[in-house]
This record gives sequence, structure tokens and C-alpha cells, in this order.
Amino acid sequence: MEDLSCYHCGDKIKTRVNFDGKSFCCNGCKTVYEIFSGNGLASYYDMEAAPGAAPAEFEGKYDFLANEEIAEKLLEFSDGNIEIISLYIPHIHCSSCIWILENLHKLRPEISSSQVDFPKKTIRITYHSGKINLKELVIFLSSIGYEPYISLDDYDAGKKKIDRSIIYKLGVAGFAFGNVMFLSFPEYFEVSEYWLDQYKPLFRWLMFAFSLPVVFYAAQDYFISAYKGLRANILNIDVPLALGILVLFVRSTLEIIFDWGTGFFDSLTGLVFFLTLGKFFQQKTYNFLSFERDYKSYFPIGITRINPGGKEESVHVQDLEQGDRLLIRNEELIPVDGILINGNARIDYSFVTGESHAVTKNSGDKIFAGGKQVAGVIEMEALKSVSQSYLTKLWSNDVFQTPKEDSVISFINHISKYFTVVLLMIAFSATAFWAFRDINTAINVFTAVLIIACPCALAMSTPFTLGNLLRIFGNKKFYLKNAGVIEQLAKADTLIFDKTGTLTSNKKNSIHYEGIDLTSEEESLLKNTLRNSNHPLSRSLYELLAEYNISPPEEFREITGKGMEAIQGKQAMKVGSAEFVGNTAVAPTLNTSVHISANNEYKGRYVFYNEYREGVESLFSEFAAGYHLSILSGDNEGEKARLEKLLPPKTNFLFNQKPEDKLEYIKSLQQEGKKTIMVGDGLNDAGALAQSEVGIAISENVNVFSPACDGILDASRFKQLFKFIVASKKAMTVIKVSMLLSFLYNVVGLYFALTGQLSPIIAAILMPLSSISIIAFTTVCTNLIGRKI
Repeated sequence: MEDLSCYHCGDKIKTRVNFDGKSFCCNGCKTVYEIFSGNGLASYYDMEAAPGAAPAEFEGKYDFLANEEIAEKLLEFSDGNIEIISLYIPHIHCSSCIWILENLHKLRPEISSSQVDFPKKTIRITYHSGKINLKELVIFLSSIGYEPYISLDDYDAGKKKIDRSIIYKLGVAGFAFGNVMFLSFPEYFEVSEYWLDQYKPLFRWLMFAFSLPVVFYAAQDYFISAYKGLRANILNIDVPLALGILVLFVRSTLEIIFDWGTGFFDSLTGLVFFLTLGKFFQQKTYNFLSFERDYKSYFPIGITRINPGGKEESVHVQDLEQGDRLLIRNEELIPVDGILINGNARIDYSFVTGESHAVTKNSGDKIFAGGKQVAGVIEMEALKSVSQSYLTKLWSNDVFQTPKEDSVISFINHISKYFTVVLLMIAFSATAFWAFRDINTAINVFTAVLIIACPCALAMSTPFTLGNLLRIFGNKKFYLKNAGVIEQLAKADTLIFDKTGTLTSNKKNSIHYEGIDLTSEEESLLKNTLRNSNHPLSRSLYELLAEYNISPPEEFREITGKGMEAIQGKQAMKVGSAEFVGNTAVAPTLNTSVHISANNEYKGRYVFYNEYREGVESLFSEFAAGYHLSILSGDNEGEKARLEKLLPPKTNFLFNQKPEDKLEYIKSLQQEGKKTIMVGDGLNDAGALAQSEVGIAISENVNVFSPACDGILDASRFKQLFKFIVASKKAMTVIKVSMLLSFLYNVVGLYFALTGQLSPIIAAILMPLSSISIIAFTTVCTNLIGRKI
């Protein structure tokens, strides 16, 4: 009887189960096929033959997930309705896996979204906990062949699992390489002593024995990666490496079996040792850069902390500790998990879940990092310190990404895609040529070609250059969302600046009141109204007013670009533009003004005499030569004459701009082919920041963390913005130079390999050295660039 394999998982069928004209190895695989085909997902099987895994028996296995305390440790987020969890799924191995796991919502409507991180084999799932609980979710994943691996230690911050497998493999390969070299000495020096000659067969079999753990343990990652790539019809870079190792091993084994010679066990073990050593150094470098970005480059944003004496103080986000009492204003992001103490909490968790509806919370409820308060001021107690890596993950979430072309990265991916195919053609052609002359040379040429030519150095130039520059920028208080932003910065030819809070400094404004004196009750309500807002003018005015008892308004509403209103008992207060507070008859002023009305009676206005940031004039003169410059402001033209004296002649000025006007202006520039950078305060400019190629929010002790922006720049570094952009341009030059060096390395290496002048072991040494040298070159260059900022 012909051996049949299961249509779903590919295993050999022992007890045949037929359904829909297909053969399955068990009822579990048949059920998964029914689920997929019944939900319009049968194309899962078109991507790869037998891509699934047979469902395991899991009756009672996940009962522990029904325990709320355990579930809470595993969950990233839970608001009583929506929950988010990241799970490690070892079986993720191909494009079919990604496709089915990112379409879970079609199988179970209770699942809102699912995102796969293929290199880490993890999936982040958002689901409605009222319709499916965590235990049911895990059982469902297991039933379709994607059983998660769950270990509570993985979620304990105090127990970080360290992967030491590469160190063990390096040790095994190094030990075997040293011993094989020692056993090869008689062959190298052609020693003809009788007592040595009689031990040659033993030495050869010992070399064979030492090579076994090298091939089947130390080199297993290359074979696994190549196999999975071939199953998915992808020729990845590990295919030629695995082929080279296999050819050396088979050829050497045949030589000692038939006594043709000593084989190439020295080259084989040396090859794997130096490949593993190169991978180890690459991993160490990558881990260092990743650590520097996630844990040492904190967002330059200020959080308001209430000290034990009740006084408010602005502290850096990295200084927050468990137990701190925090003040979160309207439209501010919650930086850390905590307990709500007081205030009307309506929290928009769209930053976390992608679903934009506000959730009401009461005193004593738990609130989660990443939510945005949208109903005035609240106070909360931090349950832990800030997780920088968690905020980074939220910020980089695909939900908030707008498609922006990264041409260099796309170019490298395109080259890498065809590199292996071309390399294999060259290797087989060269081997065929040499086979008619010398079979040993042919074997050496085949292996050396496969090893020496590697797109790794080419592929590494971009991530290491941009990754290191991200780290340097972060250390200098310019924090970018991802590496692609650097390329967009380098391409930009147009800069648009907001005025208030961007060109002007909140700390240096002088403020003068014109109007009817406010009563103590009115001034108290004004102070408490301003306390809710994060607008730069609100913060400046709040700091100016006298101290009053903190009494949050019963009702509060803020309208972006217009103003805010609050009600406390019988008192009503409006703060904002003259039109918003209901008085258009007031005489206009040339300076920025905030108007006040109490109980619908116009009281007066606070006039702001702006102080521009240090270095604004010199910064704009640096940009003037190569950039189109614009100033967009929601204020009147009162500052125009002063700005025209301060800024370059060709600067374009637009005043009385509402948030939607700023957005439309950027769209019009983009239609003209301009590549734009928008620099704003992150509050009224969210739409413009999101529309531009690069949106940069200026932070001055203000929580401006927002998914709309691509970068956050500390106000103290504003005058260095030109240097950051120049550094981005230089980084792109470094990438191009490193790509050229990588290309030259491959051409020269292939020449020596094809002419038979390069042994496999030397090729194995040069291959990781090329990658390490490219990493060293890009790191040194970017460090030098960083010193000039």
C-alpha cells in the first residue's frame, strides 16, 4: 500500500480519516481543516503543502489559566472587557502560519486583532474577555495546531531567561576543532614514522567522531533554517551554508570509509567554529545596541508628580517609582500601570487596543499604561516603575504606522532575495568546471564559494548604522519611533514649525492681565480649570496664578484649538479664544492672548509677551540654504513683524491656523512633491504631525507622548535640530559606503574562491570577519557623527 501523508500536518497516515476528498491522519487534523475551510480560509493550504501541526490532547492542561491571579500575571492589558496577551508559539515556521494567525478574527469574532512577530515566534492577541476567556483562547489556538508554550517565569521581571545555546555550541565546535587540528598534524607534515602510520586510521575515525556533534549540534541551526526556508519555497542565506557543511561532511566520511584520504574534517570543524564565533559577536553587538535603545534612551517627557507635602513637581519619566502619586491632565498619556485615586477618569485605550472608545473608571480601579485621559485631571498611584520597552512597543505598533517608503531597506531586501539563487548557480558551475581537472579542488571551490559570498554584511549595514544612530539620538534627548524615521529625515526638504510652545519657550513668557479683577472664587476655579490642561499657555498661566486649594471641577471639557470650560457648583468658567468665551467686540492685541469669562460674563484677557527659544535665529539661518521653511500659528499676526526680523527672508508665515488648516497645508506641500518635517507641541498639531513624513514633538517638562509623532525632541536640544538632520544624511552616506565595501568583499572573495586559491576554512574565517568589520565600520562612523551633534 502506498504511504499517504496527512493533508493538514504532513505526517504519515497510520489510521486513515477521509473528508472532502482529502486524507487525514486523525480526527484533530480533519477538524482543523473543517474550521479553516468553513470560514473561507482554505487558501492556507495553497501557501505550502501540509503547513499545519496535528492538534495535541489538552484536556485539563490549561485549567490553571482560569485562576485570575495567574491570568493577571500573563496579561499585558485588561480593562474588564478587552484583554491583550503575547504568547510564544514554537510551531510558527512559515508564511502559512503567519497568515492563519493574523486571521484569527475570521475564525473567532471574539478576537479583535492578532499580530505575529515571526523572528521571536510570538503572537499578540487582542480579544473581548466577556465572550472568550484566556483559557478558552489558549485551547482554541491549541485546537488549530498552534499550542502556546506558557511559563510564568517568562513573565516575571525578576527572572529574565538568558539563551546560552550559542555559547554551548561555540564551546563544542571549538573543542572539536582543536582536537581535529591536533589529530591532523601527522597528515599536515607527512610524518612517515611507522608507529604513527599504524594509527592513521584511528586518528581519522576519531576526527569523524569529533565532527558528529559539530555537524548535528553546533551547526543544526543552519540545517533547520534551510529546511524551513525550502519548505516555504524560500532560498534563504542558510541554504548555501548548510549545503557547504553537508558536502564537506559527506565527502570526508566517504574518504575515510573507502580509504581515499584523510577528508576535510579540519576544514569542516573550523568552518562551523568560525561561523558560530561570528554569529556570537554579531549577537552580542545587536543585544548591546538593543539594550541601549530600550533601557537607556528614555523618552524626554515630563510627568507631574505630587510629593508627600501635596506640591506638584515635574519629573523625568525614568525617575518614576512604585508608590509615586501622579497627576494626569486632559489628553495626557498614562505612563505606568496604577490605581485611580480621584478625578473623573475617562480613558481612551486606542493606543493599546486600536479601538477608540473611552472607558469610565472609578476611584480604586486599576488603570493601564498607554491609556489617554480625556475628561480632565486625575490622580493615580503608580504600581511599578515605567517600562521603557513597553512604551516603545506601543509606539511602534503597526496600528499607528503610516506607509512611508524606506528605499534603502527595500533595495537591500531585493538584492538579498536573489543573492542565494545566483550564488548557487555560480557554485555549481564552478564545481562542474573544476571536476574535470581535480575533484578535491572542485570540492574546495564549491564549499569556499558557498561560504565566502554572503549578503549578511550587506544586510547588516542598514540596521546597525540606523540602530546605533537611534541610540545616539536617544542619549542626546532626541527619541525616534524607529530606524525608518532617520531615512525620512535625510530625505526631507521642507520644515514646518508651530509657533506657540515650539519656537517660544513656556518658561520665559511674561504675562500681563487686562480686564476686570477676578474674585477669589473665580481665580480659584480658573486655576483648577487650567490644572486640567496640558497646553503650553495653560501651563504658563497655571504657574503664574496664586496657590489655591485643589478642587477639581465637577465638569470639564477641552476643545482643541479653541479653549476649555469648567463648572464647579454655581460657577462656570471659559478659557480660550475671544470667540470661544463669547466676546468678539474686544480690541485685538498684537500679542498672544488667553481670554476669560465667568458665568458667561467676559472678564478680560491674559496677554503673553513671548520669549523665543535660545538659538532660534541661528537654527533657521542654518536651514535657510537648503530647505523650504514655514511658520504655522493659531495666533494672530501680532508677532509677524518680529518674526520677519528674526528669521530668514524666504520663510513663509501663516497665522490664525486651526489644526485642520495645518493638516491641509502639509497635504498641499506633499502634492507639490515636498518631503516634509512638522515640528510642533504634540497637542494641537497631532493631525499635522501624523500627515507629514516626519512629525517631531517638542517636549518642555510636558507629557507629549503620542502615537501621532515620529520623534520627541527635548526643548533644551531644539537648537541642535539641524545637526540631527545633518547626522541623518551622513548616516545614509555611511550605509552606501558600507554597501560598496560589502559588494567589493564579495567580488574579491569570489575571485579567489573560483580560482581555487581559497580554502573553506579561510573562507569561514573571512565570512564572519566581513560582517564584523562592516558592523565595526558603521558603529565607528556613527559614533563619530554623534560626537558632532
